Amino acid sequence: MDAHLPFREQHKLRLGWMPWLYFNLKERHRAWAELWQRETQRHLMAVETVEIAEGCFIAPSARIFGEPGRAVVIGSGCAIAAEAFLHGPITLAANVSINARASLDGGAKGITIGRDTRIAAGAVIYAFDHGLDPERSIRSQPVTSKGINIGEDVWVGANAGITDGVTIGDHAVVAMGAVVTRDVPDYAIVAGVPAQIIGDRRAR
Repeated sequence: MDAHLPFREQHKLRLGWMPWLYFNLKERHRAWAELWQRETQRHLMAVETVEIAEGCFIAPSARIFGEPGRAVVIGSGCAIAAEAFLHGPITLAANVSINARASLDGGAKGITIGRDTRIAAGAVIYAFDHGLDPERSIRSQPVTSKGINIGEDVWVGANAGITDGVTIGDHAVVAMGAVVTRDVPDYAIVAGVPAQIIGDRRAR
């Protein structure tokens, strides 16, 4: 048995939960890690309607589901961490990171996320909603979808929520635990439930 194997398996686990470490691996680790990632990504693309560009990291425990008409498209340099859930249609531009246990569902209209955006651990982004007709049970309500658009260089904080129909402008920040129910302008900093503008990145 390879004496390094237990340490390598632990290293894979570490990378899965902290994928930013993958992009800064030392040379002695890069060869096996890149091979491992090629195999992981090749398998995912073979069994799901998922497109993955070059230079990405996908944790094996991430749950990524796409089907015809609801593809998940992952741009170059993206990272998807352990136990994240993605259900298409979702399009990630280059260098987007989806951190551990984030949950994204594109509904019918989809989620688009611009380049260099960071989605922190536990964030919930759902591009669909249920009706509330009091004459019908919750389980039988119709489902609607408008889609969600998140711009470039956005930071969505840990455990934040973004509801269907929202557009978040470029360079905006969504604070930890905020629930975004309306559009967010470029550079705005929003916090609270429901989220309100509390600042502007350019003023800091």
